[in-house]
Formats: sequence, structure tokens, C-alpha cells
Amino acid sequence: MTSRARVLVVDDERFFREAIRELLEGEGHPVLTAATAGDALEAAADPEVGVVVLDIQLPDRSGLEVLRALRERRPEVRVVMLSAHTDQEYVLEALRLGACDYLAKPLHEEEMRLSVGRALDAYELASRFGALRGRLGALAGEVERLVAAPPLEDRGALAARLAEAAARLLDASKTSVLLREPVGDRLRVAAAVGRKDVAELDPVPIGGGIAGRAVAQGQPIVVDDVKSDPRFGPGTPDRYESDAFVVLPFGRGAEAFGALCATDRRGGATFGDEDVAMLRLLAQALAPALDPSPPAAEPEALAEVTGEGVLAPGAAEDAELARAVCDAMTAEVEPERVLRAALAAVADRLDAAPVSVYLLDAASGRLRREAQWGDDGRPGDRAELPRDAGLTALAFHSGEAIASEGAGQDLRCDATVDTPEDGMPRPLWLLPLRFRGRCLGVCRIFAEAGLGAPSHTGELVSAALSAAVRNVLLYRSLVESIEEVAQVRREAQQQGA
Repeated sequence: MTSRARVLVVDDERFFREAIRELLEGEGHPVLTAATAGDALEAAADPEVGVVVLDIQLPDRSGLEVLRALRERRPEVRVVMLSAHTDQEYVLEALRLGACDYLAKPLHEEEMRLSVGRALDAYELASRFGALRGRLGALAGEVERLVAAPPLEDRGALAARLAEAAARLLDASKTSVLLREPVGDRLRVAAAVGRKDVAELDPVPIGGGIAGRAVAQGQPIVVDDVKSDPRFGPGTPDRYESDAFVVLPFGRGAEAFGALCATDRRGGATFGDEDVAMLRLLAQALAPALDPSPPAAEPEALAEVTGEGVLAPGAAEDAELARAVCDAMTAEVEPERVLRAALAAVADRLDAAPVSVYLLDAASGRLRREAQWGDDGRPGDRAELPRDAGLTALAFHSGEAIASEGAGQDLRCDATVDTPEDGMPRPLWLLPLRFRGRCLGVCRIFAEAGLGAPSHTGELVSAALSAAVRNVLLYRSLVESIEEVAQVRREAQQQGA
């Protein structure tokens, strides 16, 4: 197992420091060491330190005091305590102060591997949630900035706003907005960040080039490494520092008329599903005002295109919904309650019930209900579903969000699958739940009063719930690791006896 986060090993005995360091480095973990409390707190200030293996007996301060200081200065860091003490009071005090594990000396190598591995997993999960929460806040800020901006601008200036907002949100040094020309089937660069030769760029035919292909297909294109991606040949333009990029088509309804592109992310990071969902909201916010189909309007008339300034209605609410889902997830302490908290936020904001999450069960090959909201006296959702029938299966296999008026009105629906447990047809949303590019399950949202929310709302909810699913899957792996540790301890005790 490898990890980007560093492990800090704190022990005044050189033998233990070096033994633990060699063990963890052998597992691929970068390791720092310290022999005193002072050195430990100084080293822990490094933002790359994610786990501290901390001895309770140090020459200058107690390890429990260091633990208290770490919880105040770096609350996200996970701490594994070490001690020769077997006194239960030390163990309980360390756990009360926030230690994630407590290992007794002499140390068992497999026990140490599993404990540090669990701690790193937990730290990285918390870091991802923290980053997602921060990005949702940034998204809301960009939307609010668009809301507050004066509406008397032409399409070129609006496109520039969109490119600048995307660059800030994704921390990308190059972004561009391409719009279909009023006549013909070509896209022209309307605005760009990080390029000075926009006016000299040739139009792109719809269906040709990367942006043209995305618009023709109506699907985003996400590439980690264009040079090794089989979808693109050696003739792909090599004018960027990074080989990773994202291209998002946008428009009115199913017809795309523009593309939002981003590349050269600072630090060389790639793009993922969350980036696509956030870009979609930004693009949809200004899409009505960027549509080249209506006759050219005077700048003052552009405000009438959206009905309320230059921002599409509901965009700010969408950002707040995604942030509410994320806040609900991070507010829960018990991992198994994370999904219910997230679903409660969705149900409350969308006036929907039941709202359920299904994950693929590898043993049975069926979709099993992992969590639901709305079972307090009202009909709940089905306990399990086939993965080869109805719209639910279509959303799972295609990885695309689907909105439907429900069985009886939508011929694609299967009444035995695409209805709640009571069998009553209702409008529903089906949102795929993705992890590392693979669909792991589906969220089903049965609307109480029809499908009033726009499609990009579903994209954001899907991204937020996918993060919650990652939490659940990690929790399960941690439980399995804990059981492994317990077994190792039992075997060690039996051998010692």
C-alpha cells in the first residue's frame, strides 16, 4: 500500500523509531521521525503529515499532552498511541482525546501495518471530504459572483466570465469557452484564460476535434493522459503543459451549442466526476444568455434571456443543496449514518420521499438498498432490485442521470422495479453513484410534487452522494482491518502463552 501522506513516528527510544520507520517505509509510506515532544510538534506542522505514531512516554512532555496539542493544531491528523503501559486508564484517556488506535509494546509488525494503514485511510477520507466541502463553498461563491454581476454585457464578456470562473474553481491555468457560430456547424473560441491568441484560433467543426466531438455527442470528455488515451491519435494538438483536460458541452435541453474546456491544472492534477458536475452548474448558469440561436439582442435585453439577471434560475439553490449534502455527511460521527444524513438533506431540499441508495452486491449480482430516507410511517423503497430491468438498470449501466415521470407515463419504466415498495407510480430521478470512473450503484429519488429541479441539480447531488458512498466503502474496509488486527492479537497471545 502506498500513500502520499507522511507518517511521523515519535519515540525517544532509537530502536523503536528505526524499527517502525523501516517497517512503514517498506510498505511505501514516507516517514519522518522525532525523539522529543518539541520536535514532534514542529514536524507535525508539515501539512503533508497525516498520521502520527506517538509514544506515551517522552523525555520532555507526556505523549498525552502532545496528543492534546495535536488535536488543537491539526485536528484532521490521525494519532496511533504507543506504550508499554497496560493500564486501562491510559488507553481510555488517549481514546477520549481523539487517538484512533492504541498499540502496546512490544510491537507486532502486522498489527502496526494494519493500524497505520487504517489511520492513513481515515485521514485521506477526511481530507477528501474537507476538500469537497471547500470546493462546494468555492462553487457557491462563483455562483453568487455571477448573480451579483451587472447583466449589461455582450456574449463575449459573458463567455469571459464563465472561463474565469472555471479557472478559479478548478485551479486551472488555461480555460476556454467555445460557442457555435450563428450560421453553420462550427464552434469558435469566444473567450479564454491563459491564452493571448484567441482571435487567431481557427473554428472547430462540430463533430471534429475534441471540443467538437464533445458537443456532437452531448457528453463530457475527461482525459488523464491524452498521449496514452486510445480515443485520440498522435495528431492531437500539443500546445499545453499538461496531458490532462476536461471538455464539457452545454446548451439548452439536449442540444449543446457550446463547450467549456479546462487544462493545465496547477500541480499537475487530473480531473474527475466532481469537476464535471461543478463545471456543469457554472455553464448552465450562463447558458441561456450564451445561446446563439435567438436573434442578437441589445446588451440591456440579455437580462431578459434568463428571466432574472444573467444567471439561470435555481443555480444558487443547486450550489446550496450540494453544500447541504456535504455538510450533513461531515456532521455525522458514525460512518454508517453518513448516507442517511446525506439522503435526509436531499429529501428536505427536493421535497422527495423515499430517497434511497442502492449498491451492487457482488455475491448476488443485484442492487441492494444500502440506506433510505422517508421510512418514518411512509412507504419505503424496495429492499433489492435487479440490475437488468427498468430505468434503474439503465441508469446503473449507462452511468447517466435519468429523470422520468414514472411508470404508466414513461414506457421505459418497469412498474415492478421503478416504483417504491407500495408499487404506486411516481416521478423519479435516478442518479448513478461513481467511484474512480466506475458505477457502483444508484440513488433513487421519488418526487412528491413532480420533477421540478433541473438536470444539473442531479449532477451535483450525484457527485456529493458518490463521496458519501466512498466513505461507506472505506468504513467497511476499516472494519475488516480491525477484525484482522483482533485475529493477529489473539494469535500472538496464543503463541506467547
